[in-house]
Amino acid sequence: MSDSLKDFIAGCVGGFAGKLLDYPFDTIKVLLQTQNVTSKQHVPSSGTPAPVMYRGAWHCFNHTLQTKGFLGLYNGLSAPLLGSMGENAILFFAYGNFKTLLGEVPGKKELSLLELSMAGAGAGTVVPFVLTPVELIKCRLQVQNSMSSEFRAYTGPIDCIRQTLKTEGLVNGLYKGHGATLLREIPGNFFWYGVYEGTCILMTPEGGTKADVGTGTHLLGGAMAGIAYWTAFYPADTVKSAIQTNPDFAKKSFGETFMSMYRNEGYAGLYRGWGVTVLRAAPAHALIFACYEETLKWL
Repeated sequence: MSDSLKDFIAGCVGGFAGKLLDYPFDTIKVLLQTQNVTSKQHVPSSGTPAPVMYRGAWHCFNHTLQTKGFLGLYNGLSAPLLGSMGENAILFFAYGNFKTLLGEVPGKKELSLLELSMAGAGAGTVVPFVLTPVELIKCRLQVQNSMSSEFRAYTGPIDCIRQTLKTEGLVNGLYKGHGATLLREIPGNFFWYGVYEGTCILMTPEGGTKADVGTGTHLLGGAMAGIAYWTAFYPADTVKSAIQTNPDFAKKSFGETFMSMYRNEGYAGLYRGWGVTVLRAAPAHALIFACYEETLKWL
């Protein structure tokens, strides 16, 4: 079996495990990002700004449990679960190939940490072609019961795909927010792989190789990598969620949406949901890398 195929299979396993763990947290993140966000500040007759629905992550979590039940935290899971498997499979596949392009020869020539990070950024240019439509479906299913009445309701992932293609098309529909996804994935994966590989390098015994580090290192490195990924350029994800789910931003560019959100709410609005995102990223990404590495050992 080729190394590329091993990376693909191991990436699938890692993506499956990580998504099952992190999806409820992701639902909370998206609900926080998209609540009452519009392209211009809506001010009621009283003259005071309209309040947001959720006071924070804990309030959002409790509200979702009370109104939708535990399964409400898993609304729209099927598409992102398959998408996560495909995303991580392609991500690790692309990462391996970019390392080869940069001159890595297993057992003979190792890349520097900067080169490994650059390979991660390269993989980040590829994966959005799978990730953008998956996340659009995920986000719309997650927020459809929390948005204003003008937002279309979907019965499930297939219905969401069908209606999106019918009313908005492929490029302006399923691939809405693709630019924002790229702006998140390129720096995000630069730091994701850089931090993970850096952790493995630091934990490698003197005179040893990466193969000598254990599962604990993979978990630690993955947890640190997850935090780094979501901290690299989190506002790009906030803007992406708004473009994909809010009719007010449907035809606006990344720059226009970014500046509108910044003018209305400042940096706090652009970083809404960052705390719960980092909270779920650490264990979920730890699981992704650990499952990936353990699967490679079995292949």
